[in-house]
Amino acid sequence: MGINAPVLLTFVTIICFASTSYTFQGTASFYKPPYVPSACNGYRDDGIFIAGASDALWNNGAACGKDYLVHCTGATNQAPQPCKSKAVRVRIVDYCPKGCSGTINLSEDAFSMIANLSAGVIKVDYAEYYKKWEN
Repeated sequence: MGINAPVLLTFVTIICFASTSYTFQGTASFYKPPYVPSACNGYRDDGIFIAGASDALWNNGAACGKDYLVHCTGATNQAPQPCKSKAVRVRIVDYCPKGCSGTINLSEDAFSMIANLSAGVIKVDYAEYYKKWEN
């Protein structure tokens, strides 16, 4: 029993659009430890895969506790090939006020998973991470 090619093509197209419809483009910078205190949780240790949200994500604190999947897509400066071939999942625990050099300000540990630290600021795709994706 063969697969109908037009049906398969339609299905693949729908999956591709569904997977990219909640992806946003922006920039990421990083900050060095210590990672406390934070705007969301005070002096609680939230681990090392965390981030601060700029005004684009912050939404008056509604971003606190949300997880994002962040993937490096390129350089914002002359850094040659800053990206590594990984994505990193981070939790928003802090606010990055006006003047923040990225849409999302990753912990140094998180940034180093997806890019070379020498890049400083990188282009990224990011999407809110939902636990249902784990199943």
